[in-house]
Amino acid sequence: MNPKKALAAAGAAVGSVGAVEAANRKLRNGAPLDQPLPGEDRVYRWRGMDVSYVEYGDPADEDLLLVHGMNAAGTSMEFAEIWEQLAEEYHVVAPDLPGFGRSDRPPLVYSASLYEAFLADFARDVTADPICLASSLSSAYAVAAAETADFSELVLVCPTATTMPGGRKLWLRTLLRTPLLGTAAFNLIGSRKSIDYFGADHGFYDVENKPAALTTYQYRSAHRPGARYAPASFVSGYLDADLDLESAVADLEIPVTLVWGRETEMTPLRDGRDLAEATGASLVVVDYAKLQPHVEHPQQFLDGLRQSRQSTRADAVVSE
Repeated sequence: MNPKKALAAAGAAVGSVGAVEAANRKLRNGAPLDQPLPGEDRVYRWRGMDVSYVEYGDPADEDLLLVHGMNAAGTSMEFAEIWEQLAEEYHVVAPDLPGFGRSDRPPLVYSASLYEAFLADFARDVTADPICLASSLSSAYAVAAAETADFSELVLVCPTATTMPGGRKLWLRTLLRTPLLGTAAFNLIGSRKSIDYFGADHGFYDVENKPAALTTYQYRSAHRPGARYAPASFVSGYLDADLDLESAVADLEIPVTLVWGRETEMTPLRDGRDLAEATGASLVVVDYAKLQPHVEHPQQFLDGLRQSRQSTRADAVVSE
């Protein structure tokens, strides 16, 4: 849902301050979220926050750090469809980023630099020379963190450094952070209808391929206390990264694999081909997929990664 429409709908849907507060209170989810992935449930203490993460697989295997994408209800459950297969080969580690999922959600002014610093520190303290697999906007944070983190390799799924056209909107961030109207507007942005809309619009080629359990979990996550603060920065453009993705990837001295859904419109495949050509990165293309090929077609996604790592070809195409 367009943020302006969400704000307008929030104001039109109720006729009084009391009604708004009653609606907000009804939607508030006080129950703890379930653990999103199988494995050992851990907490990483960072800058006064408890950051939740799960690890799975043999600790003697190579570490693989998975970083979920940014949206109104981001969560490491994004990787549920590939998690157990990856754990057969790697020691997999997946945090809920600060402000999301089961991690603390203090009323900070969240920024790209905060997430870049978090990834660098988390990788150093929790993992050892990991492969880092990051999704969408979080890919830019992983690229920036690679300057100081000892990543052995990067796998970037539909990477981008910017998601919000028109630049940063301070008024929108401020509004979404307000206790009453901001909460009401975010309740609409995080509604099942809105989650389904965004999934169908740019997340999935066929939204029927999205697991129902993921939608339910995202909805519950979006109604946890403090859920609006990090997304307020996201939808207003304040989580866009201050880096030129092409130059930053080209400067890396580690292998980089790009994974693209062929049908992606927000970051079209031509952007992936241009980025691969300019940086020397490998490119894996998953057919009949948009921004979340690892969720929509997990087996093709995994096959493409294995094929890319075993092949010297620059463009590995995976068909359904």
